[in-house]
Amino acid sequence: MLRRINDFLAGWPMTLVGAVFLVASLALPRLGVTLPIDPAWATVVISGIPLLYLAVWRIIHNPGVSKISSALLIVIAMFAAIGIGDLFAAGEVAFIMAIGALLEEATTNRAKKGLKQLIRLAPAQGRRIRDGKEEMIPAEEIQVGDMLRILPGEAIPVDGTILSGETSVDQSIMTGESLPVDKGVGEEVFCGTINRFGSIDITATKVGEDSSLQKLIRMVQDAENKQAPMQRIADRAASWLVPVALLIAVLAYVFTRNIVTAVTVLVVFCPCALVLATPTAIMAAIGQATKHGVIIKSGEALERMGKVDTIAFDKTGTLTYGRLEVSDVLSFEENLTEEELLTLTASAEARSEHPLGKAIVAWAKERGLPLTDSQNFRMTAGKGVAARVSGRDLLCGNEKFLVENSVEIDAPVHSALEKLRLEGKASILAADGVKCIGVIALSDVLRPEARDMVSRLSAMHTRTVLLTGDNQKTADYFAQQVGISEVRAQLLPEEKVGNIEALRESGRTVCMIGDGINDAPALKTADVGVAMGTMGSDIAVEAADIALMSDDLSKIPYLKRLSNATVKTIKASITLSMCINFFAIVASLLELLNPTTGALVHNAGSCFVVLIAALLYDRKFT
Repeated sequence: MLRRINDFLAGWPMTLVGAVFLVASLALPRLGVTLPIDPAWATVVISGIPLLYLAVWRIIHNPGVSKISSALLIVIAMFAAIGIGDLFAAGEVAFIMAIGALLEEATTNRAKKGLKQLIRLAPAQGRRIRDGKEEMIPAEEIQVGDMLRILPGEAIPVDGTILSGETSVDQSIMTGESLPVDKGVGEEVFCGTINRFGSIDITATKVGEDSSLQKLIRMVQDAENKQAPMQRIADRAASWLVPVALLIAVLAYVFTRNIVTAVTVLVVFCPCALVLATPTAIMAAIGQATKHGVIIKSGEALERMGKVDTIAFDKTGTLTYGRLEVSDVLSFEENLTEEELLTLTASAEARSEHPLGKAIVAWAKERGLPLTDSQNFRMTAGKGVAARVSGRDLLCGNEKFLVENSVEIDAPVHSALEKLRLEGKASILAADGVKCIGVIALSDVLRPEARDMVSRLSAMHTRTVLLTGDNQKTADYFAQQVGISEVRAQLLPEEKVGNIEALRESGRTVCMIGDGINDAPALKTADVGVAMGTMGSDIAVEAADIALMSDDLSKIPYLKRLSNATVKTIKASITLSMCINFFAIVASLLELLNPTTGALVHNAGSCFVVLIAALLYDRKFT
């Protein structure tokens, strides 16, 4: 009951009501209007009760020196002002504190739907093979050693090893790789990944809480729990602020024998401007960022971003668009042009469901190439296709597929394939009979602003690191393209988390930028997580502290400059408020101020802090 009353009084509606009564308390006597009860009493009750509740709660529940808070000092000042009958001063300090708490709360409210979405990805059932019979059972009933059959399009319910069959598996949930990975007998598959093509039988190796997807979920939960709420600057200083304020007030009374002077010292000593310094600057900066398509979910994230000295990037969907395009068309037949090779290969792949085949067909159609209907089409899952096109018996697929069909891979072809691998590209070989007639290479598309973005971060003395689930050669190639020298590839989600933790343990303040479900634990573990809002999965966006709604990487240097400026503004506001408090204390000791005029000077300090913060909103950071 007490908590509900406290929450009601501390909300925006009642705080604004308190503001009206506080203005009335100041203005009505100057207009010659006298009321039987000072309107400031309403402000004292509305804003003072939540303040008293907070101070008492911290005394009871907080450990050690943290029992002493800024709320305690303001409560003491409030009661002292009430004791000498200066209700305006009492209401003013309580009201400023209430506004600061509401502004801070407004900057720290965050949605937490991402974890629920991640949990929904866990497969609910699996197809168990026992005594030659198939039966659908709940995923939680699957035991280690059970034999399971996974049909095309189904999610794999547990971690396991392939016993029979070949397929391609979409592992983007775990590794972020843009391409399905070809899998055969003896290779591992992971819970939650999608079987794209062939039917496979697996033996369960990790089930329930031990599976890769459940580990991913636990990592997000653990990282969420490690995120501590922002501690107010005024509260961090309260351990020395309260004793000093009380000591000066007591000494003022001892030397002046004037209780009004002592109360004035307490009123002007209240750290209201300190309380406002952080939330007002953060509110202005968040508003500025929103105008530029950058959604900042909390004040803590903005503060920490200003201290970031290392930024780790995912590759697929972050530095790249996460879509495949034809990058090279190489013909090895003298009379076969590149355009003719592309037409033949696209015609053969027209019925294929493989992403590489689809990308080749889309590329050919975009260029208006005339595709021919194929005959005798057949697809071997995870390897390639065979078809008769324009009187030619074509094989299109990987190197293994061609070798299995007695196609000779000579030195020029090997040389071309190795060069393409070093550039991080995927290749489809085309063969006619027993001869390889060409290679079509595909690559993820690098975002055009990526290189300039990395260069600008380097100019701000910010270290950049690439953390990706892709293979080492692909990672190295793209890192070289954008100017990132530190590359860590072939990482599972827990390995990305481990790398982030290692960077933090080395004294670095780390920002992680990613887009995939597999990036969610790393986004949570980093000091600041930034998600690509358009391309990124909902789970990555929810796990992150900041989202780039336009997926424009040039916003990263902007965000860094904005965050740096916000931290500097907060420091400037704190310095100004401390200077105003110092001069107000001196003026109080010289009896130039009373509690009411002291409250007005104190209020002026708070107004200056708000005005300085407001300047952030219209500053240019691009």
